[in-house]
Amino acid sequence: MKLPNMYGIRQQFHSESIKDVEAAVYQQLGRLNVGTEVRAGQRVAIAVGSRGIHNLVTIVAKVVEYFKTMDLRPLIIPAMGSHGGAKAEGQTRVLHELGITESTVAAPIVSNMDVVSLGHLDSGAEVFFAKDAFEVDHLVVISRVKPHTDFHGEVESGLCKMLAVGCGRQKGASNIHRFGLAASFVPAAQLILEKAPVLCGLAIVENASGGTHKVKLALPHEFVHTDKELLKEARRLLPRIPLADLDILVVDEMGKNISGAGIDTNVIGLWRREGGPREPDYRIIIVLDLTDKSHGNATGIGVVDLTTRRVINKIDPQVTYTNAITSGVLNSARLPIALENDKTVLETALSQFPYLERVRMVRITNSLSLEIFWATQAVLPELREQEGITIDDKLLQPKFDKEGRLLSFVN
Repeated sequence: MKLPNMYGIRQQFHSESIKDVEAAVYQQLGRLNVGTEVRAGQRVAIAVGSRGIHNLVTIVAKVVEYFKTMDLRPLIIPAMGSHGGAKAEGQTRVLHELGITESTVAAPIVSNMDVVSLGHLDSGAEVFFAKDAFEVDHLVVISRVKPHTDFHGEVESGLCKMLAVGCGRQKGASNIHRFGLAASFVPAAQLILEKAPVLCGLAIVENASGGTHKVKLALPHEFVHTDKELLKEARRLLPRIPLADLDILVVDEMGKNISGAGIDTNVIGLWRREGGPREPDYRIIIVLDLTDKSHGNATGIGVVDLTTRRVINKIDPQVTYTNAITSGVLNSARLPIALENDKTVLETALSQFPYLERVRMVRITNSLSLEIFWATQAVLPELREQEGITIDDKLLQPKFDKEGRLLSFVN
């Protein structure tokens, strides 16, 4: 089968970013009005685990440096629920892949899965919290604020979720999800703020082009309000595909280092996981590969229609199932139809439509990298009507290697 030509597309995003991230971090930390409860020699745990913070190492290192100037003893703890296979060494490895090591941030990493119970919510949900975060003198939470991939509300991913789910380890994350994430994690965070030694949080908003848009310090009583306000900004900046109707969406790669859902449902449509209106309506989704940094965690593969044998061979069922069971989204681990290679997958998808010249198809690298993508002729008129879109009029034909793997395009 001859595959349809495609065209290179570039979209311009809001790209306002902080020029001096280190100075911004110091300025925000300067808002801390520490009293007699902060004394030299005390331990301060810095909870880290959010993906997609492009200046994460710089931010964490600067936070460590700041508290060292106060003669405190900083340490890093993973705050990522069940990620890393729900194992201490796995969570340390995830931090290392985010660039967080003892040498890069000048502080030790303390990783274990031990938790303590802080009590129950009115719903009956028991709130578990990282034992090492509870036993230090002070806790600082660093988190990206962004739209969640499972639900929409006034508060989604951010400081509160990092406390209730990330710092809950596997046991806490599982319990919060079991009682309903959207309804539970804010009350759980409020209980944690009452009982745990939380000193402050540092909330980060990223722009769509991979830069730090905002850094904001939140005192414990400001966590909920900060999450609400920054979510509005993060939602405005969220990168999307500028087309709401496609026959085929080709995704070169998915993975946990790209999105907690493997593929961001804010890009492909939450309905594929939760049902509801088909917005946007992408009728066939193809995934060609699973990132190596996922370490076999293919959570989110359940939203895909067609994939390759290469993806299936990379999946670690135990790690994937642990993540799906912890989140309570069991269908996130269901397997799509898997075919031999990229060429076969694309030909199969295209065979579902009678006229190739009319196929509305887009290819993206992943759901995080959307500034540049490729599209077929059928969607060009719609793209030309939009501001901030540049179309390269060179005809591009998909190119495959001898094993049928999609490599690039040729003129």
